[in-house]
Amino acid sequence: MSDYRETFYNSYVSRYKGTTSQLSGDSLTPYFAMWKFKFLPLFKGLGPESTILELGCGPGYMLEFLAKCGFKQVRGIDVSSEQIEQANRRGCVAEVADVYEFLKDKHDTFDVILALDFVEHFHKEELLELALLIFTSLKKGGRLILQTPNGQGLFARQIVYGDITHITIFTPASLQQLLSESGFDNFRFSETSPTPQNMKGRLRLLLWQLVKFAANSVRRIEAGKSQTIWTENMICCCEKCN
Repeated sequence: MSDYRETFYNSYVSRYKGTTSQLSGDSLTPYFAMWKFKFLPLFKGLGPESTILELGCGPGYMLEFLAKCGFKQVRGIDVSSEQIEQANRRGCVAEVADVYEFLKDKHDTFDVILALDFVEHFHKEELLELALLIFTSLKKGGRLILQTPNGQGLFARQIVYGDITHITIFTPASLQQLLSESGFDNFRFSETSPTPQNMKGRLRLLLWQLVKFAANSVRRIEAGKSQTIWTENMICCCEKCN
C-alpha cells in the first residue's frame, strides 16, 4: 500500500487512536463481555488448537480475548507498527505485515480468519483480490468472520465518515455479493446491538427492538420493504465449503 492511507497508518496510535489503543484490565471488560455474546458463538465447534488469524489486529484486544477463551494458536497482522507494538506488549503474537504479501503463500492454513473493522479500508478492486486470498488461505470448512460498517444502518454516517481511511461501505447484500464471487457460502449476518449481559443491557436491547420496529414501519410505508440489520456496524460469518 503506497497511497494516502499509509500516511495515516504510520501514526494511527500517536495521533488518532491513542486512548482506544491503550485499554487494559477492567477497561476491557465491557468489550470482552460483548464479544462473548456476539463473536464467541461463531467459533462453536472449534478446538483450542484451531489456527486463527486476525487481519488488522490493531492493539490486540480480540487476540487477547480469544486467548482467554482457550484458543492457543492465535496470531495477528497489521500495517501499523505502533499498533503491533501495543499488541506485543499485551503478550499477543502479532507482526507488521501487508495483508497481500502475508496471505499469498498461506494456502489452506487457517481454520478462522478474522477481519474486524478492516475491509472498509480498501477499494473495490483491492477487495476482489483480498477476498480470494482470504478464501485460499482458509482450510476447507474454514470460517471468515468480519465486522464492518453497515451502509443501511440508522447511524451509518458516523462510522463511514469517522475515519478518512474508510473507502468502501457495504450492506449485507453487497458484502455477500463480494464474498460469494470468491467462493464463500453459508452466510450469517447479525447486528452489533446491545447485549443482555445485565439489567442495563437488557433495557437497551428492548429499546433497540422498539427502534427497529419503528424504522421498519417507516421503510414499509416508503418502499414496501423491511430489513433485519439496522445497527451502525454489522457482523458477517461465512464459510469455505468447497
